[in-house]
Amino acid sequence: MAEGAIELNIKRVKTTADLATIIGLTTGFFFILSAIFIGGAPGSFVNIPSILIVIGGTIAITTACFSLNDMRGTLGVIAQTITYSFRDPADAAVQVLKLSYLARKEGVLALQKHLDSIKGEPFLHKGISMNVDGNPGKEVESIMRREMHSTAIRHSKSTSILKKLGEFSPAMGLIGTLIGLVQMLANLDDPSSIGPAMAVALLTTFYGAVLSNMIFLPLASKLERNSSEESLVNNIYLMGISSIGRKENPRRLEMLINSLLPPSQRVRYFD
Repeated sequence: MAEGAIELNIKRVKTTADLATIIGLTTGFFFILSAIFIGGAPGSFVNIPSILIVIGGTIAITTACFSLNDMRGTLGVIAQTITYSFRDPADAAVQVLKLSYLARKEGVLALQKHLDSIKGEPFLHKGISMNVDGNPGKEVESIMRREMHSTAIRHSKSTSILKKLGEFSPAMGLIGTLIGLVQMLANLDDPSSIGPAMAVALLTTFYGAVLSNMIFLPLASKLERNSSEESLVNNIYLMGISSIGRKENPRRLEMLINSLLPPSQRVRYFD
């Protein structure tokens, strides 16, 4: 690292479509739909009573486990699994090391002119702004830890909702199967009613399995992964914010950050 003028060149957060999620879901549905169309009579796989039982029942029972606000919040989180804001932990580490070195060399107030360049990272921006405002280092660290904890709780709740949806949809499919069987057995003397009742019995199980294993559970796993990555980056930012607040040596900060990063992503900013 050169000892001359310090250029931050903060990288903006990259918001892009999560191709793994999109390709995985579309490919999975493509294979199922292909099998349905190759087998003929695709219209026989559409049954309104089955859809009402599985989709409506699953959403209703899951809502009973949480709250309306929780369910609304989960819709936004699901959108985030499709449109993902990529944060490279190594880039985040370099950002905070630059900010730390600048604060060490020119003083914490020198960071004020660089606040606009980190607005794309709300967590980092808030912490550095509190440092610039002269808040005690321990207080800033405590506030940012609580904020990071509340973010993790929100993500955990959304993951729990998706897992509950994945848990209840096959159960609602089973309930629909029982309804269809009861209707069929109650009308054995009417051959025209056996077909529709059997369709409800079989398709509800099919819908429940598809929703659970091809939508809800994969999205829950992706949300857990994204939350883990965001937590790593926020931990790096928290280390930087705390180090700046305590006016520590940036080289020590580099050592601490590298203890979080896997070997392939560790930085050597001061070498």
